[in-house]
Amino acid sequence: MSENPLPESILQFGAGRFLRAFVDRFVQEANDAGQQVGRVVVVQSTPGSRAEVLGKSAGFHVVVRGYDDGELIDRAENVRSISRAVVAGTAWGEVLTLARSPALKYIVSNATEAGYALDDADRVDAAPPASLPGKLTQVLWQRFQAGAAPVVLLPCELIERNADKLRELCLAQSRLWALPAEFSAWLADLPWLNNLVDCIVTPGPADHPLAESDPALISAEPYRLWAIERPAAGVPALFTHPAIRLVDDLAPFYLRKVRILNGTHSAMAAKFQPAGFETVGQVLDDSDARRWVRDLMFEEIVPTLAYRLEGVAEFADQTFDRLRNPFLKHRLSDILLNHAAKVAVRLAPTRTEYEALFSRPPKKLSEAMQAT
Repeated sequence: MSENPLPESILQFGAGRFLRAFVDRFVQEANDAGQQVGRVVVVQSTPGSRAEVLGKSAGFHVVVRGYDDGELIDRAENVRSISRAVVAGTAWGEVLTLARSPALKYIVSNATEAGYALDDADRVDAAPPASLPGKLTQVLWQRFQAGAAPVVLLPCELIERNADKLRELCLAQSRLWALPAEFSAWLADLPWLNNLVDCIVTPGPADHPLAESDPALISAEPYRLWAIERPAAGVPALFTHPAIRLVDDLAPFYLRKVRILNGTHSAMAAKFQPAGFETVGQVLDDSDARRWVRDLMFEEIVPTLAYRLEGVAEFADQTFDRLRNPFLKHRLSDILLNHAAKVAVRLAPTRTEYEALFSRPPKKLSEAMQAT
């Protein structure tokens, strides 16, 4: 796909929009800044033509639109950091070859909440295993046997302490496969970095001049944050980027994002899609719906966080401005994917905490949860 001579240093499980607009764009910008991070090999595990589309082009564009420090921006960025994209079911051997490569430095992923589970049918010699933990354990087992250097694990799922949980799943998979104790010890000692990603990514605008020539076109807001928690053993070698923040504790960042941004998204999708709204923008263009969303955010979600976290009201103000981005066509149907699992993380804890604080249920949040 790319003629970039940099080595393939990143194995990416996931060919979807988010990783391409986030991780792959970070890598491109770091490469452009002279850091020579390397190139990305994308592994597609779910049905679709994403790998084929990526494989036919020399890059793709991310249309960055929205407010940045009060200024409305509209620009297209060319991302060329992906060297190739493969389908796990037909090119698993290529993935295992990369797993053994001395050039490999990072493994990233972006599965759904439901993807953090083992599959009883997975076997150590499956090509490939069905589950993400199965795939990752087999990849790391291959690397261990090759005597290659440790890699940095950066799972980008919106799951609290994502790296810790994925590590435990891989250790459980290793035990089920009766792999040697030495491998389990090596696997456990790898730098698994808990992190939080934050950027709204949507399909590319159909009316953009690049839409016809770039089938992989995607759109993203200017705001982005990759908060990475410092491990006790020290931070391994990472590339730098203005949106990467090394922090001592991810919990405040996770709570603010999941409860305020993602919680509001899920609640408004559940509330307003049945009423005929199709996008977040349409909801916020309607005065009554916009008032409902703002009241939900500031009267029901913020009070459950403001007494224990700093900067909650400021983050809520930023979030409301992000939601009102006039360019993003964020479909409610996309937000509602895997909705039940999202409700358990994004909405149910807020309702429980609100009831404990005020001895009554939150009216608007309850409406949203009853609508699903």
